[in-house]
Amino acid sequence: MTGGGTDTAGGFEPATGAEVRPTSVTGAEVGVAERTAAVREAFDALLRIRVVVNTADADPGAVPAEWERVRMVRAISLSLEAAGVSPSAVDERGERTATGYCVTATEHPAVARVEWPGPRGSGARHQAETALRGCARVLGGLGWVVLEYRGKAGRRHLEVEAPSTVRR
Repeated sequence: MTGGGTDTAGGFEPATGAEVRPTSVTGAEVGVAERTAAVREAFDALLRIRVVVNTADADPGAVPAEWERVRMVRAISLSLEAAGVSPSAVDERGERTATGYCVTATEHPAVARVEWPGPRGSGARHQAETALRGCARVLGGLGWVVLEYRGKAGRRHLEVEAPSTVRR
């Protein structure tokens, strides 16, 4: 199942795009419907958290809650997965097996990074601009501040942060 399914506390764990997916797993795997339902339920819970804790905001659902800010990789991954964006994955050797988003923490605790990696020869690098802009639309629509960058060798990535943490 993409993204594992549970964390060590027994709760739902969204796909970050860095999970190991055995090469024998296919899109027709058993559990896809259950995974989709679990993602939807977890994302609905995230939106409910926003409404409950963001009571001082005019639109409490329009900005990330503190829960999301301290669990950025998890919240951003969940948001992308719930929007139907495919996560990347690796095999047991650490080689990419799927093209999709990969969300990681950065050296700055209030910033997460979103990349678009894929297996060698997959064309992921050429898809990155369009795919990352789609990710930016999803995340921007949920109140995150999203900036696109080009790193080493022109590889694109996004840096994502909550509105109040924007560095000036």
